[in-house]
Amino acid sequence: MAHDHNHSHNNVNIKALKWSFMLIFLFMIIEVIGGIWTNSLALLSDAGHMLSDAAALGLSLTALMFGQRKATDHKTFGYKRFEILAAFLNGITLIAIALYIFYEAYRRLLEPPVVLSSGMLIISTIGLLVNIVVAFILMRADKDENLNVRSAFLHVIGDLLGSIGAIIAAVLIIFFGWTIADPIASLVVAILVFISGLRVTKDSWHILMEGVPFNLNASEIKSALLAIEEVEEVHDFRLWSITSDYHVLSCHLVVKSDEARKGVLRQARTLIHDQFDLQDLTIQIECTGIDECSHAAHESHAH
Repeated sequence: MAHDHNHSHNNVNIKALKWSFMLIFLFMIIEVIGGIWTNSLALLSDAGHMLSDAAALGLSLTALMFGQRKATDHKTFGYKRFEILAAFLNGITLIAIALYIFYEAYRRLLEPPVVLSSGMLIISTIGLLVNIVVAFILMRADKDENLNVRSAFLHVIGDLLGSIGAIIAAVLIIFFGWTIADPIASLVVAILVFISGLRVTKDSWHILMEGVPFNLNASEIKSALLAIEEVEEVHDFRLWSITSDYHVLSCHLVVKSDEARKGVLRQARTLIHDQFDLQDLTIQIECTGIDECSHAAHESHAH
């Protein structure tokens, strides 16, 4: 059942990313042409962000499809972690785009250029509508559980805000002649993009470094295991993520007697599965002072 549930989520995510990629890529081309035509940094920076969006969505899509490949003798967890590598690259790309926009905005603040504001307004309004549609598509996917989909969603939200900034800048130029509004709008977008990139990079780096899953507390799990009758000690405790929605736990439990092994093992597996929703467990039982009674058991529900 867990396998079918995950497979269904993957199919929804892949479909959402496919549609999002096509829409973003097509409009990115329009926005690049429009940005050059109107001489608007706000549009060009948004187009640059859309380019990173298209790359991010394409990479995310490839990662999800690649991650479905089965495990082998050489890669016993399969290719699932490719999703996290893709999310990490997406985050780094966002940061790089933001820094470039900062640089260009600074240059334009010193010498505000002439901008074709009416064309800028039309293109940025269409861009806003496209980004709203794509954001809605990704919201229906598994963005809260899958870091890769979430990173793509954050790319699009940054783009949406970029389109709003470009619209505001175009209106200010049309009615007040404030050409400085164009680079200021770009700076606002750059800040938002930078924050999003930093967050995605930090979260994916945490998983790559095999940190404890964000939604779990290692101390709480240890305390719950120690609360089981007959358990005297918990050691060699390891809790990490293969991907954002696939967590693994392994530990050794020291029990008071050889007779308690099976009962404790059963209780520990049930407790961790039911209370903490962990399905890939490796628990080794050891008896106090009796090395010979060591017993290993592995409970794995397919993901």
